[in-house]
Amino acid sequence: MARNAQARKEHDELVPADVSILAVTDPELTEYFDNFAFDEVLRYGNLDTRTRLMVQLAALIACQGLSEYRVLLGAALSAEVTPVEVKEIVYQAVPYVGMGKVFDFLHATNDVLTERGVQLPLPGQSTTTPETREAQGLAVQKAIVGADRVDAMYAAAPADELPIQRYLSANCFGDHYTRTGLDLPTRELLTFAMLISMGGCEPQATSHVAANLNVGNDRQTLLSVVTQLLPFVGYPRTLNAIRLIDDVTPAA
Repeated sequence: MARNAQARKEHDELVPADVSILAVTDPELTEYFDNFAFDEVLRYGNLDTRTRLMVQLAALIACQGLSEYRVLLGAALSAEVTPVEVKEIVYQAVPYVGMGKVFDFLHATNDVLTERGVQLPLPGQSTTTPETREAQGLAVQKAIVGADRVDAMYAAAPADELPIQRYLSANCFGDHYTRTGLDLPTRELLTFAMLISMGGCEPQATSHVAANLNVGNDRQTLLSVVTQLLPFVGYPRTLNAIRLIDDVTPAA
């Protein structure tokens, strides 16, 4: 099977300098993967190229695909995803994936940006202070998740677990979602992409299906994200994600 013309065009426009040794050692796999990932699945959905590449970067952080992340990072920068947006994708991963797994991706991102002549550090995007982060985080958490649901989580938490709820508001939302550089709908798509790519996060992923709907990302957009992640995260996690979407927003 030869790589078809559309797959070759899409691949070469995004990663023109990428010459994979796999094309030599594993030509059959390379050919049908490229036909699938760079043509067939691209025919489905409503994501533009920039958004598609951003959610794919987020997913690769979550599933620890460092080598493929480097390739798609170059593609994203070529597709005019800005250095600030790239850094915000990595930062957004920290509260969900954990610094232990994000650390190498942060260094890889810095290496790629430096190689491209980007001066680091980038302009700051934080909008909170140590004094305001919890209140601002709680406000944005309620805007995304729903005030009644957040209040219920606080009310249901035992006294010895209440600090975790406050961390969630102040750190996850206050330190991250209040940042500039990406809007809230994009941050929610990134979060959804990370949760479904990690696996084992179905309760949280279900919550963020609802959160995506709250910020304006509809069922078609979520299914588009899942489809564009399929070649990189596999069918089990894809089918799990579709089930969660159907649970929250069934097909008409």
